[in-house]
Amino acid sequence: MDRGLIALTPRGHGFRSRRLEPMECPDVLVQNALFTGDLEAVRKHFTENASINLVIESKGDELRWTSRKLGLWSLTYEQELTTPLHITAGRGYLDCLGHLLLRGAAVDFAPGGKTALHEACAAARTACVCLLLSYGADPRAVSEAGHHPLHLCKSAASIQCARLLLQHGASVNSQTEEEEDTALHVAARLGLEEHVQLFLCHGAELEATNEEGQTPLNAACAQAHRPEDMERYYRVCQQLVQSGASVNAADRDQQRPLHHACKNASYRVVELLLAHGASVNIMNYSGNTAMHNILQVAAYKLGHQPERVVQALLNHGSIRVWPGALIKVLRYCCSSPRTIEVLINSYDHVRVTEEWAETVPAEIIQKYPDFYKSLFCLGQRPRSLQHLARCALRNYLEGRLVQVLPELHLPPSLRQFLLLCFQDVLY
Repeated sequence: MDRGLIALTPRGHGFRSRRLEPMECPDVLVQNALFTGDLEAVRKHFTENASINLVIESKGDELRWTSRKLGLWSLTYEQELTTPLHITAGRGYLDCLGHLLLRGAAVDFAPGGKTALHEACAAARTACVCLLLSYGADPRAVSEAGHHPLHLCKSAASIQCARLLLQHGASVNSQTEEEEDTALHVAARLGLEEHVQLFLCHGAELEATNEEGQTPLNAACAQAHRPEDMERYYRVCQQLVQSGASVNAADRDQQRPLHHACKNASYRVVELLLAHGASVNIMNYSGNTAMHNILQVAAYKLGHQPERVVQALLNHGSIRVWPGALIKVLRYCCSSPRTIEVLINSYDHVRVTEEWAETVPAEIIQKYPDFYKSLFCLGQRPRSLQHLARCALRNYLEGRLVQVLPELHLPPSLRQFLLLCFQDVLY
C-alpha cells in the first residue's frame, strides 16, 4: 500500500470514496515532501491509487492569543487548513503542482477558505498561476475573506499573475466583500505603478468607492509611506489624475485627496493635486483644511520635507494661520525651521515677543542658530523692503500667483523669491 495512505483518515462523518472524499493527512513524511518540494517523494506518495484531495493542518501567518494551563496566555500562530495543491502552488513547486493536477487534484478545492490560485497569486508564483488556470482554476473564485485572486496581487512581482488572471476572465472591477476594494484600490494603496496601468488599460473604474467612500486616488493619497517611496506614489497618483480621476472626490469623512496627501506630507502629490485644481481651502468633517493637516504632522515627517507642502499650499491661496496662533505652530513645528520660515514669510509683519524664544527648546536653537537668531530679531526690527514688496504683490494677486506668474516674464531668481523660496534666514 502506498505510504501516503497509511496515515490518512476520512474527514467528516462519512466515507464515500478515496478519490472524492477529502481526507486528513497527519503523515509527517507526506507533509515534508510537499513543503520541501521533493518531486520524487511526491510521486511516491501520490500515485494513481492514492487519495489526492488531502486536508493538512498547517501553521498560518497570523498570530493569536491562546490560553494555556495555569491561566497563562501566549501568542501562537493560527492553524489553518490547506491541501497539497495549495502548498505546492504557494511555494512555487511547479513540477509537484503539475503532478498533483495530473493525478486529478480538485483545482478549486478550498478547505481553508481560499483556492490554490489565491495562494499562488498572493505569493506571485506566475508559472503556478498559469498552470492552475490552464487546468480550469476559477479566476473569479471568492475566498472566505471575500477576496478574488486579483485582489491578492499585492507585490510588484505579481504583475504577470494579474495579467494572466485578466486574460482568463477575471473582473477588474470586482470588489472585496468587506472593504469593497477593487483591484485598482489595492494597487493604488500599495503604490504599484504597473498594476495601476494594467488595470486602467482593462477598464478599471476611476471613481469606484470602497466601504470608506474612498476612490483609488483617495486610497493612494491616504497611504502612509516612507520618503524613499514618495516618487513611486507620485507616479501612481499621476497616472490616476491624468486618466481623469477627480482630485476633489470626498470620502465618508469629507476627506479629499489633498487632505490625505497633506496628512502624509507627500509634497509631490500635493503639488500634482493643486496643479489639477484641488480645492485648497475646503474642510473635512473635523473642520480641518489641508493646511491644518500638514502642520499637525510636520514635526513627525521631517524626512518628507513638510515645508514643501506648506509652501505649495500658500502659493495656491491657502488661508493662512491666524497670527495669534503662530506661537502655537512654532511650539509644534520648531524642529522644521523651513516650515516656520515659509509661514512667517507669508505675512508682511509678525509680532515676535520674548515668549517666542522661550517656546523653542534650547537644543533646537543650537541646531539651527542662524535661523532662530533671525526669527527672534524680528521683534526689534522691521522686515526688508524686498520682503514687503513680495507680500504686496502676493496679496494683490490673492491666490492667483501660480497662474499669473508665467505671464510676468520675471527672472528665475525673482520668480522663486515670489514663490517663497527657502533662504534659511529671515530678512
